[in-house]
Formats: sequence, C-alpha cells, structure tokens
Amino acid sequence: MGLEEYHLQRAEFRRQVMAHKVRRQVAIGPHATLYFEDRLTIQYQIQEMLRVERIFEADAIQEELEAYNPLIPDGNNWKATFMLEYEDAAERANALRQLVGIEDRVWARIGEAEPVWAIADEDIERSREEKTSAVHFLRFQFADEQVQAALNGSTVGIGIDHPSYDHQIAALDPAVRDALVADLG
Repeated sequence: MGLEEYHLQRAEFRRQVMAHKVRRQVAIGPHATLYFEDRLTIQYQIQEMLRVERIFEADAIQEELEAYNPLIPDGNNWKATFMLEYEDAAERANALRQLVGIEDRVWARIGEAEPVWAIADEDIERSREEKTSAVHFLRFQFADEQVQAALNGSTVGIGIDHPSYDHQIAALDPAVRDALVADLG
C-alpha cells in the first residue's frame, strides 16, 4: 500500500496482524520466544518501515522488499525471529554472555522424526565469542517427508538444547501448530 492508503487502513490492518501474530509465537522457557514470520507479518513490518522512514520512492521500496522478503517461509521451512528477553539490563547482559551459541541449539520436531536444528543468522553473524545477540533470525528447513507428516496431523515440538538454557515443548498448542503448518506445502 502507498503511504496515504496505509495511513487510512493502518488501525484495522494492525489489529488484524496483531491477532494473527498471537498464533505465531512460541515461548520456550521463561526468556526465549520464537516469532514465526509469514507473508502477512512481513508485509506489516515493511509497511511500518515505509511509514516511519517516509519511503515512497520505487527504488527505496524495492530495497526494503529485498531486505525483508527472505524472511517469508517458502513452503518447506519456517522462518522465525528468535528473541532472548530479559527485562533487567544487568540480568540480560549476564545471560547473553552465558548463552553464546544458543541460536544454533534451537530445534523443531515433527512427529517422531529427529529434530531439525535451526539455521541461524544467514544474513550476518550476530554472536561473538564473548556474548550472543538478543535477536537472531532462524530458518527450520524440513525434508519432504517431514512436511507431509505435519500436513497429515503429526505433533510439532520445539525446544532449545543449550547447557545454560534447556527447555522444550513436546507438542505445540493446536492453534499455533495449525498456523505454522499452513506455511508448509
């Protein structure tokens, strides 16, 4: 949408997107959350970026599309923003030092198959030796048989297997599971 049209539709569009996002987030333990992206969530992010930056030129809009479109799942994967969330700044700084490499220890499991480990930060490296970032971008890439199992109703589990943060969900809430499975196939 152009800036003027978006201005007129923003309140209703935002309401729809926020309701949509509720079924696309998974808290893993007390401090880690996966926010699963799809076409609608990314469209919202782009629209908000264009609005805030007052971008209306075709070349600049294309740059935003090229930056955000890789975050849309393409039929055999899920893409998520992974956030480590600590309200207290000192606690967050300490945790990020202890959680180096956590982005490579996030997994999803469909049915009884082996877990699929997230591929983290394909655009740029966000961790350093001494600390990890509070935000990472993950891709869970599934084999055809895993996609089919999900489409056929298999449970979906998600977890983190890190020495300093070990939490898992054996089976996602059905509404969340269904929203994610809709991205497959």
